[in-house]
Amino acid sequence: MTATPATDEPRPGDALVRAGGIVFIIGAVATLATMAPLFLGTDPFPPIAYAVCMLMGVGFAIAGAGVLRSAAAQRRAAREV
Repeated sequence: MTATPATDEPRPGDALVRAGGIVFIIGAVATLATMAPLFLGTDPFPPIAYAVCMLMGVGFAIAGAGVLRSAAAQRRAAREV
């Protein structure tokens, strides 16, 4: 018998990966929005808009933490078998 959960059952780290993906997408959209005025020749956004672009890195870190948590849970489950 294997220690893997059913496919529809949430595993440790899944929520972090989803949240990280959402935060990353928000940061990516913010990056596109802040770069557009530079190509269109209009006035750039205020500096706080560029700070929102940092959400890409934050989202990547959150998703990475979710992957590490999932890997740790799989290692623990493998040791228990």
